[in-house]
Amino acid sequence: MAECVIAVDVGGTTMKGGLVSRSGRVLRYERRPTPRGEGAERVVAAVADFVDDLAAPGAHTPLAVGLAVPGLVTPERAVFSAAFGWRDVPARAFTRADLPVALGHDVRAAGAAELAYGPARTAEHVLYLPVGTGIAGALVLSGSLYGGASGWAGQIGHIPVHPDGLPCGCGQRGCLGLYASASAIAAACGEKSAADVVTRVRAGDPEAERVWARAVEALALALTTYTLLLHPTLIVIGGGLSLAGEDLLGPLRSRLTALLPLPEPPEVEVSALGVDAGLLGAALQGWRAR
Repeated sequence: MAECVIAVDVGGTTMKGGLVSRSGRVLRYERRPTPRGEGAERVVAAVADFVDDLAAPGAHTPLAVGLAVPGLVTPERAVFSAAFGWRDVPARAFTRADLPVALGHDVRAAGAAELAYGPARTAEHVLYLPVGTGIAGALVLSGSLYGGASGWAGQIGHIPVHPDGLPCGCGQRGCLGLYASASAIAAACGEKSAADVVTRVRAGDPEAERVWARAVEALALALTTYTLLLHPTLIVIGGGLSLAGEDLLGPLRSRLTALLPLPEPPEVEVSALGVDAGLLGAALQGWRAR
């Protein structure tokens, strides 16, 4: 039997789970819907069910559990999540298996995976920016992940890019996530996913092109602010929107070049780990919990 850890990345729409070896090889992989609309307790129970199913006897021996969850997180406790409405949930609540368990912030866990396995491993100053249901960033400064004074660093999705724009649930107006998250792009075009919008952009649909251009401009404005403050050498775009590839990177690089004559814009790449960065980051948490 191969040694591994149980890893679960809890997203707003989907949970990705699996068994992951120490080298980062995914030995088993499964996706399940996140029952977000059913309340905090139901989400916790769904995660526990997922973990326990992965812990069932089989071809591999799990040694620990690593979870990547949104919000304010310590290795022992999910302190708060606006996405799910939970407060002060102990790590043990997410599994009934008799295994060590550790929690990690979803975006910083994915950033840790990028540092371990992706293109960011050779750069000192990196912004890892997954764009999916929402937007947040993992900040790498001098080769180390930076969480800020109390773990809230990286909330780039709430940078106001249009101060008189749409109202946001955080209390501000015009936040980046309202224009450039995958969910916002899809909703603005009446589609189920941002991938459907990209298909329409490629076909020359004017409405989709307008929404896409607005999203790219919002991203460029926020990343210009970030670059002027911290000047990363590399920005890695992850999450579902990264699957747009050059349809996103081409215009985004062009706008950053126009907005940043000085300093020189950072390199912008899509994640080599794709949508599984969070899962691999959760696995790293699991290995540290042993």
